[in-house]
Amino acid sequence: MVSETWYLVLSAVLFSIGVVGVIARRNPLVIFMSIELMLNAVNLTFVAFGHRLGSPDGQALVFFVMAVAAAEVAVGLAIIVAIFRLRHRLSVDDLAAMRW
Repeated sequence: MVSETWYLVLSAVLFSIGVVGVIARRNPLVIFMSIELMLNAVNLTFVAFGHRLGSPDGQALVFFVMAVAAAEVAVGLAIIVAIFRLRHRLSVDDLAAMRW
């Protein structure tokens, strides 16, 4: 049986990859995928700690995190489509164009 430590290590690695993706990339689609990766790493941590404590609270938190992630994707993709229609290219630098 795999211990919770391995799940936490995997979660830390996934979260680190997501942070590097957010910091290093300029494409908004890659940034949103990196944020989703970070949210899934947090979900894995919640489930691992819930299993360790013998409580279903971690799985309940995962449900709420997934709901927030779905809302974030819907709003984020709408903003990305609006930027693409306005500028015909995708870059994080074009977010300032949404002010006016």
